[in-house]
Amino acid sequence: MIEAYGWSEALQQQFEPFFARGLEPGRVIVQSRSRYRILAREGELSAGLSGRFVHGAADGDYPVTGDWVAVSTRSLEGTATIHGVLPRKTAFVRRAAGAAGGQQTVAANVDRVFLVSSLNADLKLRRLERYLATAYASGARPAIVLTKADICKNAENAVAKVESIAFGVPVLAVSALTGEGMDALERHLLSRETTALLGSSGVGKSTLVNALAGREVMATRAIREDDAHGRHTTTHRELVRLPTGTLLLDTPGLRELGLWDSDDGVAATFADIEELARRCRFGDCAHASEPGCAVQEAIHDGVLASDRYESYLKLRRELDWLERRENPRARIEARKVWIRRTKDYRTRMKHRYHDE
Repeated sequence: MIEAYGWSEALQQQFEPFFARGLEPGRVIVQSRSRYRILAREGELSAGLSGRFVHGAADGDYPVTGDWVAVSTRSLEGTATIHGVLPRKTAFVRRAAGAAGGQQTVAANVDRVFLVSSLNADLKLRRLERYLATAYASGARPAIVLTKADICKNAENAVAKVESIAFGVPVLAVSALTGEGMDALERHLLSRETTALLGSSGVGKSTLVNALAGREVMATRAIREDDAHGRHTTTHRELVRLPTGTLLLDTPGLRELGLWDSDDGVAATFADIEELARRCRFGDCAHASEPGCAVQEAIHDGVLASDRYESYLKLRRELDWLERRENPRARIEARKVWIRRTKDYRTRMKHRYHDE
């Protein structure tokens, strides 16, 4: 049974220390607050965390949907206790909402991620750039899925706009209602691979899951017509096995997606800007008004859209702020950089006025 959910020889070897303790493997298929539904050799079981695990788990180490866990089972009761989590192959991590901050793992051990947006007024390129950065940082292979193609008057134009910021990432326009584009989408779904769906509320993730499953496995609701925004329907994370053998992980709509440890993800998403920056005359170019700035030249020539560059700066500032918040040493270094730049600026102004 667990083989159909991705169990492999490599996982078997990683699990050896847990086998020695008399524990069994299972995969988290439903996560709902502090309760879990796991798939073990005995079948589906309701699971909770052991007291020792709760006491020793670090921030972000609690099991999430997609995790492989070590459990003790009570088959007659249909329950299990989780004692450990295997190392994650991939993980979607975001900054937790609220003043406390910290990290929140959304899903684990995902091979491919569908970044889902709808072809209505809620389609925003800047939001997709943020999702792409998170996807690249996770280690999963991203694809962008644009739903509700049946209500879009010019889907081809919308796809072209998204492709302009996706740089080789597959962009698929689909309609779960009419079936448009669904064959192309299914070609990206491989047996025993795990594919996660990430997106905001109302973009049609649950409808997509139902269409691919051939039955209603997730509840759906209509979006608000006044602003094209959706309502939260999915309230938990669930791993669904499709008839093709693909494992599809639906997630609740995300109101916000704060970056976390996503430097590489931002660099990959904005590879065009990173490449331009390497061509600047000065290695410490701030890409503002310095002579020989390749980034500003590209904006002036229309090669780089100014709003895309602003999006890049916004995500970089967010990561810099997060680094300073979480790392006291980074705060000190950032202050040194600020002091140095201020001194350099004053020196340049002094020489300018002196020359005049």
